[in-house]
Amino acid sequence: MSRFLFVVPPLVGHVNPAVAVAGELVARGHTVAWAGEPGLLARLLPDGGRVFACAVQPDWSARPDGLRGVAALKFLWERWFGPLAEAMLPGVAEAVERFRPDLVVADQQTVAGALAAERAGLPFVTLASTSGELTGAVGLPKVGAWTGELLAGLRARFGDPGAGHDPRFSPWLTIVCSTPELAGPVPRDKGPLAFVGPALGARPRDAAFPWDWVGEDGGLPLVLVTLGTANSAAGARFLGACVAAVRERADRLRAVVADPGGVLGPPSAAPGLLVRPVVPQLPLLAGAAAVVCHAGHNTVAEALWHGVPLVVAPIRDDQPVIAGQVTAAGAGVRVRFGRSGPETVGAALDAVLSGPGYAASARRIGASFRAAGGAAAAAERVEQVERAERPERAERAERAEKVGGGHMSAAAPER
Repeated sequence: MSRFLFVVPPLVGHVNPAVAVAGELVARGHTVAWAGEPGLLARLLPDGGRVFACAVQPDWSARPDGLRGVAALKFLWERWFGPLAEAMLPGVAEAVERFRPDLVVADQQTVAGALAAERAGLPFVTLASTSGELTGAVGLPKVGAWTGELLAGLRARFGDPGAGHDPRFSPWLTIVCSTPELAGPVPRDKGPLAFVGPALGARPRDAAFPWDWVGEDGGLPLVLVTLGTANSAAGARFLGACVAAVRERADRLRAVVADPGGVLGPPSAAPGLLVRPVVPQLPLLAGAAAVVCHAGHNTVAEALWHGVPLVVAPIRDDQPVIAGQVTAAGAGVRVRFGRSGPETVGAALDAVLSGPGYAASARRIGASFRAAGGAAAAAERVEQVERAERPERAERAERAEKVGGGHMSAAAPER
């Protein structure tokens, strides 16, 4: 069996799909280890997951709330993903040296994994938990130019300076957690792509969640409102508008609102409205009729997997791209995050709940997700790349042994 090293950022929405793929590989008899932030991974990995600690210096709290559009994309790479790569690289390099993986699976926006694999002469597969990078810079040549310069600088210092590919896209394979039915057409210069749909796996169960409240439905459709975990402070006004819209429709719907920052006050449960700091999103989606969200890729994909239409209010980063995919596919309505009040949010909710076309489009995309294979298909593609690279890897090891007396290639991997 083979050894795979997963390199992930300190972001729940990126770790969860990787955990699902890794779980499939472990079930097939392979050995998996992780390079990332140990505190977060301890919460999200199954018991016994081996973790190589990496520094994760950047801090989301340092990002101004008002950044939007091109400015937000530039900040994301210059002040977050770029510094994150530099901070993580020593830990990833140590993980490669100690674990001796046969192949690295690198999160697309955690380029430390790709660069460390390059430096070590290892094949790597990119795991794109969001499809935003596929088309995010299309029509924005300046964005593509400065992102390319930043990545070239990182490669010159930490990777293989002779490599010519974009480190966000593996020349072996990029696995995309979406399908063309949602992502739409993509440029042809991204290397080999495999669309597998969302990689969903088991999540820790929230035993404290009041499921009795959910069961007391009275036949009213359930709406889930969430802005993810990284938008608490910026989302106060919008969440307030959502709550007001729900209350105005208390005779027609009910809602669960995720409020991780406590911007709506203490957690509360009232007829038609439940506010909680953390919600079990996947189980709730199984019974939801609509979702209001920030167009984060994971929330969108999980909703559409369940055939649930959306009201999307993108804030920044790849979210406008994903929101555009949702509306282009006919699976939801887009509203403006910074300006939409209760009337606008309520009208959008009315549209997706009453317009049959939105639900039908959501179900169509969900069917494409299930047909694509998800985590199992991703694991199979990772295995295929690793098997194809075995002869080349053996040849490199033989050359290294002849040149260096076998020091690197003969070292036994840690078990």
